[in-house]
Amino acid sequence: MKATTVLKLARNLAVAIVVLIAGGWFAFVPSAREPPYQFVTAWGEKGNGPGQFNDPVGIAVADGEVFVSDSRNARIQVFDFDGRFKREFGAPGAEPGKLERPMNLAVHRGELYVAEYFNDRVQVFGLDGTPKRIVGKAGSGPGEFKAPGGVAVATNGDLFVADFYNQRVQQLKADGGFVRQWGTTGKIGVWAGEFNYPTDVALGPDGALYVADGYNDRVQVFDRDGNFRRKWGGPFAMNIFGPFNGWFATATRVTVDKSGNVFVADFYNHRIQKFTADGEFLTSFGTQGQGSGEFNYAIAVAVADDGTAFVADFGNNRVEKWRPAGRVGR
Repeated sequence: MKATTVLKLARNLAVAIVVLIAGGWFAFVPSAREPPYQFVTAWGEKGNGPGQFNDPVGIAVADGEVFVSDSRNARIQVFDFDGRFKREFGAPGAEPGKLERPMNLAVHRGELYVAEYFNDRVQVFGLDGTPKRIVGKAGSGPGEFKAPGGVAVATNGDLFVADFYNQRVQQLKADGGFVRQWGTTGKIGVWAGEFNYPTDVALGPDGALYVADGYNDRVQVFDRDGNFRRKWGGPFAMNIFGPFNGWFATATRVTVDKSGNVFVADFYNHRIQKFTADGEFLTSFGTQGQGSGEFNYAIAVAVADDGTAFVADFGNNRVEKWRPAGRVGR
């Protein structure tokens, strides 16, 4: 074979490899369709006084207030949208009204639902902090939990709970009666409908169930009838983590805004990512650090009706407030 022919073949092969790499990049690393959010303010520092935190891990908004799971202080703290402390409730313990490692939060019809990691239950409070009822207990049977990480509530009052160590998501009636589950109890898996330590759940406007499949570094979606719909996060959404757009390095919180957009706390990537309901990447915000607009493990996010995002900044022991680019407001 002539040298010129060999060089031509080598050149063509090199071009083909570049095309394949570029094609793979564009297929698995989407470009942003929206500008990143803008940092507004932050509040909090490490401690146990009002407005201080020791590992904030969950966050929710309702009626102009921000509710924060101050996990190692075993309490919920409540602030206005500008970060002014209003009240707190909870104390260490297992009795009604007490908490042990409160995690992700949900608000439904004037009540706050708290997933309790160490008490293996979901506790329900009034927004003023009045304890109302407890759902679940420790175990692996129907309606039992091993370190629940997050809860969502349907319009009919049904609870959807990320049952972390049981490797499943359970749907329960409001009184704790078992309805069904996704995933096989105690079994880790990477295929559709299987989980690797699910951390949180959310419900979309159409009743779709979104699951932060934490250590599989992905989001899984099921329709209101319980059927698998889709998944996203890295190539084929199969436990491949990375720092690129649309990829995760442990998904710890999923929430859906009133328009159906999906926000995911990307813990080890120190950022929040935003997607359409179909999983198309829109934008992300945050980077690692301790300064303004930086996160040290972004663990949870909540979105107000006006689009303002509030983020639990775990390692910095604070809450950050962000708004969409170009949005004017408080």
